[in-house]
Amino acid sequence: MVRKLEAQGLRHEAVLAAMRSVERHRFVDSALANQAYEDTSLPIGLGQTISKPSVVARMIELLCHDRSEKLGRVLEIGTGCGYQAAVLSSVSIEVYSMERLRGLHERARANLRAFRLSNLHLLMGDGMLGYAKGAPYAAIIAAAGGNDIPQAWIEQLAVGGRLVAPTVTSAGKQNLVVIDKTARGVVRTELEAVHFVPLKSGIG
Repeated sequence: MVRKLEAQGLRHEAVLAAMRSVERHRFVDSALANQAYEDTSLPIGLGQTISKPSVVARMIELLCHDRSEKLGRVLEIGTGCGYQAAVLSSVSIEVYSMERLRGLHERARANLRAFRLSNLHLLMGDGMLGYAKGAPYAAIIAAAGGNDIPQAWIEQLAVGGRLVAPTVTSAGKQNLVVIDKTARGVVRTELEAVHFVPLKSGIG
């Protein structure tokens, strides 16, 4: 799987190492384990999916961009089954991961127990509101796409921080969007088309 990611252009050493060390088959149903290392999204229940390895790697590489040192405090919106949170914990000093669906929150907790990741905090709550108690964040990443980036996320992003999320653009398509927060304001960059589950508010 990691060789394929390298062939696709993934270059960041820490991200490659994290993708190599976090075993994806531990986060999917045993019936799907034989597909765990294919570059495909897989169902994890409650209408949600585990993202393609290439998409997870791409988004985390965008968060890290050219930095060799670890990211500081990171907020993940949409824990899902916990796979991306585990990868993030490897490249970050601290990770807060928020999930709105109790069934997935509990599943992620069970999946991650054996990893004993002391720098990863799983939260149950409405991700659209972010998590103000942990702010400001060096990086924010979302595993669901809305019509726009919630203002709460931008407010909770540190100056010098970066946000990566799928977002519906003015053309009506869902693309990866990068937000860089500078002392002079926010810089928005739209990248390639993606397909993520919709971003929703509330707790289920």
